[in-house]
Amino acid sequence: MKDDELRELAENRGCKLVRSRVRTPGRGDYGRFGLKDAKTGREIFGFGKKGLTAAPEAIETFLRGNAAATWKSSVGRAGRAPKPEPAPKPKPAPEPKLVLRDARPRDAETIAALIGSLGYEATAAEVRRRSAALIKAGQQIVVAEKGEVIGVLTTSTTIVLHRPKPVGRISMLVVAEAARGAGIGAALVAEAEKRLAAKGCGLVEVTSNRKRVRAHAFYERLGYERTSFRFGKAL
Repeated sequence: MKDDELRELAENRGCKLVRSRVRTPGRGDYGRFGLKDAKTGREIFGFGKKGLTAAPEAIETFLRGNAAATWKSSVGRAGRAPKPEPAPKPKPAPEPKLVLRDARPRDAETIAALIGSLGYEATAAEVRRRSAALIKAGQQIVVAEKGEVIGVLTTSTTIVLHRPKPVGRISMLVVAEAARGAGIGAALVAEAEKRLAAKGCGLVEVTSNRKRVRAHAFYERLGYERTSFRFGKAL
């Protein structure tokens, strides 16, 4: 290929053909060529420490082959601004912590719904009225809150003649169905035991309807034993 044709091919590829300035055959880089980027002047192909290194055939092969396409692709990428890094995905909101606390009047509606899941009827107004009476009598209503109230437990303390210390009792425990199996009930029982011990109780009793077989197994896993029969009579 003639020099003019080679130069034209280089221009069509966005390159500038560089020819050796040596005019004496057999000396230096005589008859050798190189390619530069036509816009930036950056050396692309055919340059060595002692001058130009590529024969015309090598230049033509480079320009017609995949090497030129690869070079143009890299030049295009270099000329473009880098794509901005995608914004990091927001971290998921941390799961609410479990909080065990005394019930408040604003909890009445949720507590009424929990009581309803046991098969008993109680309105929010009735829960507020009964809660006030229990607290006045020195009893305790503890709720489990994890973003919202998901469980409730009540305790009572009784001084009896046949025991040296008061008897504590867990009279009601209910956990929302969706939250069961996550240790909420066990946490409420542990909190009740701690509070009853602080009141001087030497024994903690649990009352549970004989039909609630799963509840009985739950209390047994926590170390409670069946010690007596409980009889009731409606008045």
